[in-house]
This record gives sequence, structure tokens and C-alpha cells, in this order.
Amino acid sequence: MSKYDAIKIGDTAKLTHVITQQDVDHFVNLTGDDNKLHIDAGYAETTVFKKPVAHGMLGASFISTVIGTKLPGDGALWFAQNLEFLLPVRVGDTITVVAEVLKKYDRDSIIELKTDIFNQHRQTVTTGVAKVKIVEPLSPAAPSSPQECRKIALVIGATGGIGQAICRQLAEDGFDIAIHYHSNKQAAANIQDFLSTLGISTTIYCADIVDARQTSDMVEQVVRRLGGLTLLVNCATARIPVIKFSSLEWADIQAHLDTNVKGTLNLAKAVVPVFEAQSHGKIITFTTQAIETPAAGWLHYITAKNALQGFSRALAVELAPKGITVNMVSPGMTETELIADIPEKTRLMVAAKAPLRRLARPEDIAGAVSFLASSKADYITGETIRINGGQVML
Repeated sequence: MSKYDAIKIGDTAKLTHVITQQDVDHFVNLTGDDNKLHIDAGYAETTVFKKPVAHGMLGASFISTVIGTKLPGDGALWFAQNLEFLLPVRVGDTITVVAEVLKKYDRDSIIELKTDIFNQHRQTVTTGVAKVKIVEPLSPAAPSSPQECRKIALVIGATGGIGQAICRQLAEDGFDIAIHYHSNKQAAANIQDFLSTLGISTTIYCADIVDARQTSDMVEQVVRRLGGLTLLVNCATARIPVIKFSSLEWADIQAHLDTNVKGTLNLAKAVVPVFEAQSHGKIITFTTQAIETPAAGWLHYITAKNALQGFSRALAVELAPKGITVNMVSPGMTETELIADIPEKTRLMVAAKAPLRRLARPEDIAGAVSFLASSKADYITGETIRINGGQVML
């Protein structure tokens, strides 16, 4: 079935975006439209608007994003649009762009779309109608079997010590890599620069995985830009302050539950439909040795990691019939910045307890991920691989 034939009247697509000052600045630099009403707070104060108003075409440009990436997506030739700007949009406003199919013109493979933009108060700020011709590929590529699929990994928390090692290892294994970061953009760029020397495709994404919308948008863009997705590695973590029980608040536990469980739920919700469509995919999450050898002051962290382990095992059972595996990696104390605040004496004591007489290195963890990501682990799901130098043996 062609893309045009698959589209039905009433089909909708949408995206949400927060207008930032950076958006306005980029629009001014790109177009040269430096109208004071858009950029000069003093000037705007003298008008009925009182505050600067974002360019109308800045918001409308996201109609192009919906059409070009969602409805109809690839092959869209947007050739007509009328617009009415009903209300002002300002920096900080959240806009939601909605496109709905109104008509279809079979002879020319054209669809007509109602295009509306709403603000965070559900007020319509822009409305219009678009016409889009759908250009089909001349010779559609035959779908690949799971065994023939390119290997494409999304690494969450890629800028951490373990995340960087995983990116390097997976690149050496032939994976194209989507590099996720939350705040350290420069580190992500450095990883991308290094990986580019290995001849693989890479891309960078910033997202807060606790935010379902940001997570979904990120996965959608990974699939579009890299051409698919076969592996999710979630090694995101948060700082682990030592908090005595007498000082512990629920907010401390909630923060770790959000990162570990809610974040993983959002990721799974986004990637599972992709994996289901190809009857193949792998998810790897991170638990911790601290579950089995608890340390004082880590109740918030250990609670969240226990919850994540239960979540991952239950998810593994549910997804197994769909060809999707879910496994866990459980590192012991690892030489990364995350343990920078742990006293040297404590680190030496932990190393001395390990039969291998050292702490784990990021490369040790990456090796286990490499195995679970390979075809050698296709019959393993719901399992935990412990990397602790022999400190815990079951």
C-alpha cells in the first residue's frame, strides 16, 4: 500500500514545543526580521502588546515539521498554505501544532490539512489550511529481516563515564549511535567527534527522560535520522548523596524513582512500538550491586534500583513473545566521576573485598553490554549480569 492510500480523512498528528528566546534569536539571525516588536522589550512596552511577541512565522514553521515528519512525513511536498494569526505568542509559551486530514485528491495524490496552533491555555493562536502532495519513492526498498537490519543503538546517559565507554564499544561492534545527554552538550559533542573517526553514523539528542513528550520526540527523531532503532541502553543515573534515614524525605526517593522507573517507562513506551513493528529489539537497563550489598545512607537509591529491577523483569516477560528482550547490567563500584566524592579509603576497602582486587572500569561494564546487545544473547531475557569482580556470587 502506498503512503497516500494509507492516509485517511480524519487522521491527525501533532507536536508540542516551548518557544524560547534562543528560538527567536535564531529566527532573527536566519531571516533578518529584527522588528522591535519581536526583540525590544522597551519598544513592546509602548504598544498594546506590552511584551515582545514571537514572530508569527516562527510558530507557523512548526507546521512544516508536522507535515514533513509526521503527516504525511517523508515524501511530503507542501505547496500551499493559508494562515490567520489570531493571538500573540511569547517566549515561554507552549505551542501545540495539530494537523488533521480534511480532504484527499486521488488523481494527484494530494491531501488537504487543517493546521491549527494552540497555546498552553488551549487557545487557538494560528489557524489555516495546507495542501500537500505526497511523492512516493520510485522503487521502494524491500523491508529487511531482523537479521539483516542495521544495528542502531540509543544510549541514554551517554556522557557519563560508563555511557561513554558503552558508546565506544558499541561503535566498535558496528552500531550506529544516538548519543543522549541531559545537560552536558559539550561532552556529547566530544563523543560524537570521536565516534565519527570510526566510520559510523551518529547523532546527538538532549532530552529529560522523565518527560514523556521529550522522550517520545527523541525516539521519533532517532528513527528518522538514523533510519531505525534496534537497541536501547539506559544507563542514566543521578548523583547519589549519602542521606541518613533520619534526614530522608520522600522527595529524595521520588527523585530516584523518577529517573530510574518513570524514565525507563517513558523510554519503553517510545521504543517498543518500533521494536514491535520489526519483531526484534533489545532493551538494557542498569541496576546495582548495592541491591545485594546495601550501603548505609543509600536507601533512596537502592529502593529505586530494586523497583527498576522488578520493572525490567516484568517487562521482559510481557515483551518476550514480540521478539524483544529486556536484560539488566549490575555494576559494582566503578571508576567514574560518580564516585568522585567517595573517600579513597572506602574505594580501597571495596577493591580489597573483590576477589579480582580492583574496582570495575567503565570498559568492563561496556563489555557486558556488548554481549547482551549481540546475537549471542538472543535467547537471554530478564537476566542480570553482575560485574563486581566476584564480590557477589550466586
